[in-house]
Amino acid sequence: MKVGDRVRVNSSVVVYIHPEHRGQPFDMKDEEGEVIGIVNEWKGRPVSANLPILVQFTTKFKVHLKEDELEIIS
Repeated sequence: MKVGDRVRVNSSVVVYIHPEHRGQPFDMKDEEGEVIGIVNEWKGRPVSANLPILVQFTTKFKVHLKEDELEIIS
């Protein structure tokens, strides 16, 4: 998986930060977005992030996810 890939959430991931459903549970399953970043360093030092893949779904909505929660769309 790399920056620029189109991805789909393939498992049930509940978030409470969706701009249209703020403060309410929102299941991300089957939502599609684009990988805009992969966290592997912070301030020049290598890190092992728990949720390393940053995916943008809309202009106001970005989420960090695990690689096994996503599938690449061709």
